[in-house]
Amino acid sequence: MVLASFAEILSIGAVLPFLGVLTNPGGVFLLPVTQPFIRILGLSGPEQLLLPLTIAFGLAALVAGAMRLLLLWASTRLSYATGADLSISIYRRTLYQPYSVHVARNSSEIINAIATKAGVVIHTIMMLLTLIGAMVMLIAILMALLAIEPFIALAAFGGFGMIYAAIIRITRNRLWVNSQVVARESTRVIKSLQEGLGGIRDVLLDGSQMAYCQIYRDADLPLRRSQGSSAFIAGSPRYATEALGMVLIAVLAYVLAQQADGIARAIPVLGALALGAQRLLPVLQQAYASWSGIQGGRASLQDALDLLNQPLPEHADQAVAEQMPFERHIRLNQIGFRYSPQAPWVLQNLDLAIPKGSRIGFIGLTGSGKSTLLDIVMGLLQANEGTLEIDGRPVTPGNCRAWQAHVAHVPQTIFLADVTIEENIAFGQPRDGIDVERVRRAARQAQIADTIETWPAKYQTFVGERGIRLSGGQRQRIGIARALYKQADVIIFDEATSALDNETEQAVMQAIDGLSDDLTVLIIAHRLTTLRNCSRIVELGNGGIRRIAPYTEIQAVQASTSAERPSA
Repeated sequence: MVLASFAEILSIGAVLPFLGVLTNPGGVFLLPVTQPFIRILGLSGPEQLLLPLTIAFGLAALVAGAMRLLLLWASTRLSYATGADLSISIYRRTLYQPYSVHVARNSSEIINAIATKAGVVIHTIMMLLTLIGAMVMLIAILMALLAIEPFIALAAFGGFGMIYAAIIRITRNRLWVNSQVVARESTRVIKSLQEGLGGIRDVLLDGSQMAYCQIYRDADLPLRRSQGSSAFIAGSPRYATEALGMVLIAVLAYVLAQQADGIARAIPVLGALALGAQRLLPVLQQAYASWSGIQGGRASLQDALDLLNQPLPEHADQAVAEQMPFERHIRLNQIGFRYSPQAPWVLQNLDLAIPKGSRIGFIGLTGSGKSTLLDIVMGLLQANEGTLEIDGRPVTPGNCRAWQAHVAHVPQTIFLADVTIEENIAFGQPRDGIDVERVRRAARQAQIADTIETWPAKYQTFVGERGIRLSGGQRQRIGIARALYKQADVIIFDEATSALDNETEQAVMQAIDGLSDDLTVLIIAHRLTTLRNCSRIVELGNGGIRRIAPYTEIQAVQASTSAERPSA
């Protein structure tokens, strides 16, 4: 910035002798300041001044242009590199947030913050650097103009400055309102896209395209209007100041022309001032546009900064935790949990021991706390009261990762990335770090290997977005294979078969029943028959455990309850 500003002074200063030698070479030749250069160059007459001054003026202009180009390159590179750092940091901090935080927020907020609002941060940094550069440049140009014509320079700078000060005062509130609209509506745009495309089957079946288009329009139109309004506010002052600058130069030309030797004296001064104005006005406009750009992105910038302030857990920068010892049992000791201080208790005073290698089923009405209980077992949620203990050792935030290394989870809806079968089974592993033999062994254990090997590309088959090219049973068995690839010894099935038809459910349950006896398997199910091979079944209700019994006893209780219920 400093070098570019000196280059600007050089280019403005070089125009004076260049125009002077064009109008009055003899006068320039006799000036004391030019004598050292005349002696160095060995010039003998005024007519010889034109070529070296033309070359000097051209070189000064080229140097000034090169320095401004270099400044633009450095500012842009720094801004985007900083933006990349911030975007990566937002994503990293978000991924390390507790499960309870992810449950409470909409994913569109995060996607928008990373994809869009991080871009606002980049833009803001660029604007800030541009603003600083413009201020340095303005000071340099003003110094050069003051050396040529102090009164006119101060009058021009003061007049232009007052115009921009008035515009800033008028537009500040409008820019702040626009920034809030942009921050809010950009999140709504992402949300409407996710919902419309995420439910595309229902959209096509119901013919509800117009409804989703309207939702998108209601978000996108205010967003674009606010962005356009801010862009207009940022760009519009230049036209008024350019017109004022032309009037100023015309008035100055008239005043100078009235004096003795007016024309000869006016041309170099006017040329220098015209060049100065040509430099000054864009820099003033650049400074104002940078300020308005920063104001227009304030709300989005604040959202990005809030995400950058998310705390990182202690284990974020530590090596991968080794598994904590697990030889005997998992114990839930007087567990109490609720999602917020104002919310009702989901679980309260719950005690449960789960021996290693057991098969435990969980049933209960919707809202009875089955999934919450197993989220606590997995260390995804921290109990408000009581402790989760492994072989008598409490699980704390400090050693939670060491416990989670034992655990794998197979949910009702398996998330499958649009990559190969192999990469989905070894989920979260870099492609060059996948153990191919371990993938195939996990697929065989999950009873999906025979199916995969009938496909032309076998384990290199792409599954499509969210596994759309696979059946429900295939997706679930890939989920099981993923859990087995992790080599976890506690596998949790959270209603993993509830969306499947009976025949497919039986096939998936056969795969689960065929797992090693050394594995501890916890299964949530709506249908009691799904849990027939469990060693014990835990029935939850009213925030606690209603009964723990073998499958046959729970089945008999449910059968007698159904028999006692009066017919419709």
